[in-house]
Amino acid sequence: MSVLIDDYAPIVGPEVIDQLRQLSKPLQGASVVHLNSTREGGGVAEILARLVPLTDELGLTVRWETITGAAGFYQCTKMMHNALQGNRIEIPSSLLEGFEATNRETAQRLQEVLQDADFVFVHDPQPAAVVSFMDQRKGRWVWRCHIDVSHPYRTVWKYLRGHVLKYDASIWSLATFTQLLPQPLYLIPPSIDPLSAKNIPLEAAELDRVYTRWNLDPSRPIVAQISRFDRFKDPLGVIRAYRLVRGVIPLQLVLAGGGATDDPEGQEVLDEVQLNARDDPDIHVLLLPPDAHREINALQRIADIVIQKSTREGFGLTVTEAMWKGKPVIGGDAGGIRLQVINHHTGFLVTTPEGAALRIRYLLKRRELLEEMGYKAQQFVRDHFLITRHLREYLTLMTALRSGNQERIEAR
Repeated sequence: MSVLIDDYAPIVGPEVIDQLRQLSKPLQGASVVHLNSTREGGGVAEILARLVPLTDELGLTVRWETITGAAGFYQCTKMMHNALQGNRIEIPSSLLEGFEATNRETAQRLQEVLQDADFVFVHDPQPAAVVSFMDQRKGRWVWRCHIDVSHPYRTVWKYLRGHVLKYDASIWSLATFTQLLPQPLYLIPPSIDPLSAKNIPLEAAELDRVYTRWNLDPSRPIVAQISRFDRFKDPLGVIRAYRLVRGVIPLQLVLAGGGATDDPEGQEVLDEVQLNARDDPDIHVLLLPPDAHREINALQRIADIVIQKSTREGFGLTVTEAMWKGKPVIGGDAGGIRLQVINHHTGFLVTTPEGAALRIRYLLKRRELLEEMGYKAQQFVRDHFLITRHLREYLTLMTALRSGNQERIEAR
């Protein structure tokens, strides 16, 4: 279903839509390319799937391209991702050579598109080196980092920084994620689309079908973590928290998610989760396809509490989605979760399974507080983390880059 920019007016107000149209006027006809590693799986792909057509509707010409490589390329970028988030990982030179070869091939394949674009947004480490193989480029190039690089393994960051220095600017989700760079740094948190299949309201009959499909009991509380099967999401810690609660309060745990084409470790983590949960019929481990958006929507809506016990987190769009549905979130005290979960207000921040268990018990015993927190969470997302705000900040950034050092920019 095609969604138009005016369809958001009932949610955010007509003045917000008018502002977007005004901001887009100086950029009419500008060509924009987004380059990332996958069209399916993960928050970046979900954001671009909505951001690209809305930007195009406002009068810019937008393309979305991806980088693809062999197994060694994804092995290298997963190691790079983990090292940038603090793990001490030495990447073999052979894998780095393959990483550069894939970026070089992508630059050659997309040369005409990239060198003529007014703005190129390159997302995360996977395609970060493409800029190094573009000798002639007309427009402004921006590296968009969605992960927490506040305490990277220095050897890997030093290598990647050599490529990042060639960009005209960089975008980060939080100030605490950044590294010192000589070019302009912009802070733009991610967002969700309230009109996407993952976030629209659902009929009660559809929710009932999800209870039946996954053999869930509507009469007992449900705690859910909806996330990729990734070690940084700590699914085993979530299982431990559930087990600490179930002796006091009968409840059910849903661990639902999938993998991404750029994550070779997902199956290994899923296997560990299934092994750990195999003897408990009240732990439901669901492997969902990338397009199971309504299913995820329904699971978040039938959950009493949503948990996202990440130990590292770029932003955590599953947190945003759950809050938008009026759910209090028990989140790991990490990364972008801290920006969303205001402790004791829209949910709770925790660092251990024991802490998560304590907060689950606390909320399930206090239904009025649970509902109050959920209401506050939804309003917080409405004010700060919807796609219209995200689009506004991208338009503002492009106008600023095009205008250079002007102290005053007018959108007529």
